[in-house]
Amino acid sequence: MSLQPEPGFPIPEETTRVAKASFPKENIYIRMRDELGIFYSDEAFTDLFPRRGQPAIAPARLALVTVMQYAEGLTDRQAADAVRSRIDWKYALGLELTDSGFDFSVLSEFRSRLIDGSQERQLLDLMLSRFVEKGLLKSPKQQRTDSTHIIAAIRTLSRLENIGETLRYALNTLASVAPNWLQTIVPNSEWYERYGRKFEDSRLPSNGEERTSLAVRIGADGFYILDAIWSELAPNWLRQIEAVEILRLVWIQQFSVENDLVKLRSADEIPPPSIIINSPYDLDARRGNKRTTIWTGYKVHLSETCDDDAPHLISYVETKPTSDRDHQVLDELHQNLAKQGIIPEKHLVDTAYIDAQLLVDSSQKYNVDLVGPAPGDSQWQSRAQKGFGLADFEIDWSQQVVRCPHDKLSSSWTNRLNLYSQPVVVARFKKSDCHNCPSRLDCTKDKTGVRTLTLRPQELHEALNEARARQQTPEFQEQYAKRSGVEGTISQATRVFGLRRCRYRGFEKTRLQHIITAAAMNLVRVWQWWTQANNFGKSISRFAALAV
Repeated sequence: MSLQPEPGFPIPEETTRVAKASFPKENIYIRMRDELGIFYSDEAFTDLFPRRGQPAIAPARLALVTVMQYAEGLTDRQAADAVRSRIDWKYALGLELTDSGFDFSVLSEFRSRLIDGSQERQLLDLMLSRFVEKGLLKSPKQQRTDSTHIIAAIRTLSRLENIGETLRYALNTLASVAPNWLQTIVPNSEWYERYGRKFEDSRLPSNGEERTSLAVRIGADGFYILDAIWSELAPNWLRQIEAVEILRLVWIQQFSVENDLVKLRSADEIPPPSIIINSPYDLDARRGNKRTTIWTGYKVHLSETCDDDAPHLISYVETKPTSDRDHQVLDELHQNLAKQGIIPEKHLVDTAYIDAQLLVDSSQKYNVDLVGPAPGDSQWQSRAQKGFGLADFEIDWSQQVVRCPHDKLSSSWTNRLNLYSQPVVVARFKKSDCHNCPSRLDCTKDKTGVRTLTLRPQELHEALNEARARQQTPEFQEQYAKRSGVEGTISQATRVFGLRRCRYRGFEKTRLQHIITAAAMNLVRVWQWWTQANNFGKSISRFAALAV
């Protein structure tokens, strides 16, 4: 499909006349078009389409249809029907009343083009740029960020189910692309019974030994298939099939072979949760655990503006694996906001986003004040509130010496890297001073009886101490109270816009879903700002609303 840009897609006169007559009261899409014009242009998506071929449907229209589709929670088929039948949609899209629309499959193809061309973030960034032009989004004083878990569009499988489903998936794929070859290598009719139905724990043994025995049998069958595929008699192209590669990877993770005997790996021998494949149907979904919540899927970060004199808009959204820690997204977030020209003066986050290095980098690189509860001193003395914690020691950075509460000086000062490859300073006291100290048992539990302090570099150490001191002030408590509003945004995203569950399978498609959802939320929030239909997180009960 070739692209022939249609600048601005103006609204036909007949469409305008009928739309205004049909909607005498305000309509979200009609006012959106009247107040904001168009968010997207065909030129922004030129790279996604070839120069030759049959004419393509305007990508700017498809982008807007995609956002409107998410705003109403429609399927592709329902969205295509809305383009054909709804006057307000035709008005927003600048279509003739007689326009017959397009086949619903075009929307899926457009999403694939966005992913293949790495243009998915355009759907949100171009909308934000338009809001800036129209004065709805100014350089915000404050923004707030939080994350939530996302459940993949797959069944949560036990280990035995995962092994069985992986082999069944490979066999079903081979039966589709090479049925004659597969029939010649299936050893007996028991295979059709064993792998003919999906694996469910309700039909599998409950006894531990029987489950292990079944897993080993499946493992041997899988190795039999892999050996057949890699034999000289098998076509070479079978090895390039995705399902076969998934089978090979899962078998490496789950089984070992010793003296020609298949052995199920123990829990200590399998890869960590950040690597292990939990389902053959979504290779990117990982097992996550946050407090009492356990899920298989992803994690999403949402950042929104929160100034009182403007609509609260989603300024950034990013999808991450469950194994990534929250603070790892913050530098990327600030970089993107700075590029958009909407970076805040103060950024309200919870403890998971606070790190000594980030406190310094946010201030120096982006001039952003990172506001949130700083991590506490992790040493046992501080946690037990007994003995001498890090704050009880006096550090002389210029002389590279530490003075303890009993006025003893450290004997060594060593710069090195910790387990996370971060630079630290290790200060150690004299053995004679510690052994003769009356407070030794309250100061150290080290087997040598010597107190050792591990410090971050001076700039990071002081930034963390300053953050810990600030959070004890009433001003901090008043300022940080505003961060709680982001919980309402998470609730709106998951309950109203279906963010909690993936529409699609795979990391890239899930990330696109989250970007479209953020754009749709912004569209609805601007409408609510215009109509004063939302108080942005300050919810009250129905009874309390009677007083208002």
